[in-house]
Amino acid sequence: MATDPSHRILFEPLRIGPKTTKNRFYQVPHCNGMGHRWPRTMAEMRGIKAEGGWGVVCTEECSVHPTSDLTPATLMRLWDDSDLPVHELMVNKVHEHGALAGIQLVHNGQSVSNYFSRIPSLAPSPAPTETGNSTQARGMDKQDIRELRRWFREAALRSRRAGYDIIYVYAAHGIMTLLYQFLLQRFNQRTDEYGGSLENRLRLVREVLEDTRDAVGHDCAVAFRFAVDELMGPEGMHKAEAEDIVGTLAELPDLWDVNVADWGNDSLPSRFGAEGAQEKYVQFVKSLTTKPVVGVGRFTSPDTMAGQITRGVLDLIGAARPSIADPFLPQKIKEGRSDEIRECIGCNMCTSGDYVAYPMRCTQNPTMGEEWRRGWHPERIARAATSDSVLVVGGGPSGLEAALAAANRGYDVTLAEASHALGGRVLGETALAPLRQWKRLSDHREYMLSKQTNARLFTQSRLDADQILEMGAAHVAIATGAVWRTDFTGIHHRFPVPVSAPELIISPEDIMSGTMPGGRVMIFDDDHYYLASSLAEHLAAAGIDVLLVTPAAEVAGWTHFTLEYEHIQTRLRELDVDMVCHHGIGGISNGHVRLECVYTGASTPVEVDAVIPVTARNSRAPLFDELMTRQAEWADHGIRTVTRIGDCLVPGTLAMAIHSGHEYARNLDAPDPGDIPFRRENDFDTSRIWPEFTS
Repeated sequence: MATDPSHRILFEPLRIGPKTTKNRFYQVPHCNGMGHRWPRTMAEMRGIKAEGGWGVVCTEECSVHPTSDLTPATLMRLWDDSDLPVHELMVNKVHEHGALAGIQLVHNGQSVSNYFSRIPSLAPSPAPTETGNSTQARGMDKQDIRELRRWFREAALRSRRAGYDIIYVYAAHGIMTLLYQFLLQRFNQRTDEYGGSLENRLRLVREVLEDTRDAVGHDCAVAFRFAVDELMGPEGMHKAEAEDIVGTLAELPDLWDVNVADWGNDSLPSRFGAEGAQEKYVQFVKSLTTKPVVGVGRFTSPDTMAGQITRGVLDLIGAARPSIADPFLPQKIKEGRSDEIRECIGCNMCTSGDYVAYPMRCTQNPTMGEEWRRGWHPERIARAATSDSVLVVGGGPSGLEAALAAANRGYDVTLAEASHALGGRVLGETALAPLRQWKRLSDHREYMLSKQTNARLFTQSRLDADQILEMGAAHVAIATGAVWRTDFTGIHHRFPVPVSAPELIISPEDIMSGTMPGGRVMIFDDDHYYLASSLAEHLAAAGIDVLLVTPAAEVAGWTHFTLEYEHIQTRLRELDVDMVCHHGIGGISNGHVRLECVYTGASTPVEVDAVIPVTARNSRAPLFDELMTRQAEWADHGIRTVTRIGDCLVPGTLAMAIHSGHEYARNLDAPDPGDIPFRRENDFDTSRIWPEFTS
């Protein structure tokens, strides 16, 4: 298939300083939880994106000096020449597929505490660090500023030696970068030529840009990443100051990479913003510079992308999350296969890797982070070694992914779903207004399966063990999911809570199926992720009086890692949801719940009309258990394996469920991988990893 004529503009080459990108698809710098600790995992992930058609592929943050030590986060470092092998590995992978490689150099200033290096943190003015552990950053003197400029210059020179094409000066994402801290009055209270007026606060940024151009600008492009608005009004970066900054520096960088701050506004969860949400903030930039401009907006629609360019908003389509969900997004558009794009759902599971310090994962793309570890490619999968048939029982996220991956391998696949539609828990959760964008998970897989001639999908087809045996599929995957517990057993309550009025209890599934209770409804959240707050928002938006109770110190605490937390708190308060933390459930009787303080045990009665526990789930495994008791009958019916996958194996996140289904299909008829089913990067001696560098 050919490129849609209306999308051809996306494949025009574009000059960026001394470099030319082959198209307008630009993977902006993004964190991934791999960095210097898992360099081959990181490099292969970036290389796959270049293979998928991205014209520019950038690193994540790359620290220029031990005074900017991001531990425990795992990002890139370029402190001295010993870090070069990691960078050369990535650059070579990117160049192998004709893409340009970019590096985002950073000093994080007072946003880090330097846990590894144990060197005092630096800041424009003396201030506590942002890590909240009683450490403070030292206000920089003139010698510190000269040293900082030298560190950036030396890092730029090393970047060129490593082979990078685009070298970033980075002043974005709010408090996260020292250069941005110098721009902001709330962090910069200096009274010398680096503080006070905007011209003075901009001085260090200008100097670092000029130093970088002087050092490498004749053969590398210099990019400036700048957050034009913090959405805080006059207390933060705002449009008036941003316009002055862009106007002043307009022609100094070769590329403007613009966004909003902080990270939670830049990588806005789909619950709180649509595709292209940043346009209204960044659209002024092109009117003030002749240099190319790149920006982001969770772009997955080629029509939207082309529109950004033709309307003069951007010159390059920037992406982090969409490039994670589908590394081959550009190639699919080029080949006229836009309908096959695995669209980002904006859940931000990817960002959690940076916060929790593990290799990044993606709910939509189960191969993300597994490219080197397991050899999983997002578009290629080994053909089946046999002509066996596969039966998947359950059409939720795990079952759909298992069926699709098995069909792609060439197996003859049958999927049987008991309910009226495919999707499983995705159907229920996306019935809640905040999560509707997540329907892309099941829609994509159902659509891709519909194109397979070797896959048959059946709804309203509840199977029992006898029927499964009679069907005689060689491989049976049980993907019957899980159900939320209603006895309050979870992290806090390890035993069921006394309930003398069971009629008050409503399950999350009841709400997701359309039940709308009246009166005052209490949600008890011992899950701490997205569902309880989504239920609260869904009910409160319908005018229901909602009380959200949790034994934790805060509501939806795990969503800090997915950049949803502050948005959730704001939304719940706007909807007048009452929130009570540090309390468990002492008991439930007619008309009220007895709350108990988790510290003192003090009891508080609360009148309610309904209670929704969001605590833990039980796998729906009776069908699997029965089949296992009848294992002696398998051979007579041609069955070789029966395997439970996804939430039926163990309840978890949607990302875990989809990964489980994909792993099942990849491993069909494969040799036993042993106790450790992936490669490890535990040889830290670079002379053995890259002997050509040290020889």
